[in-house]
Amino acid sequence: MMTELKEKLAENKTLSRVERERFIAMFKAMGNPIRYEMMEYMLKFPGCNTTNIVDHLPIAQATVSQHLKVLKESGLVSGELEGPATCYCLNDENVNWFKETVQKIF
Repeated sequence: MMTELKEKLAENKTLSRVERERFIAMFKAMGNPIRYEMMEYMLKFPGCNTTNIVDHLPIAQATVSQHLKVLKESGLVSGELEGPATCYCLNDENVNWFKETVQKIF
């Protein structure tokens, strides 16, 4: 399925190569069920920290941190230091770009 998506995106002339790569990275980041659930949690509880997410999900803190790294690298999530903790939220600008891009393609 991902190969079909890549082929369709490669044919789509409305996106530059960089935009396609950005879009695919976001799609892959959201494609993991744990990361998707983390994003749902951040939507309901913006500004949550790693401990909040660990308490919500049945996975270790190290695993949560790895998933947060992927989400941050894709641009879907932003983190802001508040004292000793980092507070996470969805990056509205990038999430909106993703939604607009989905509408353009499909």
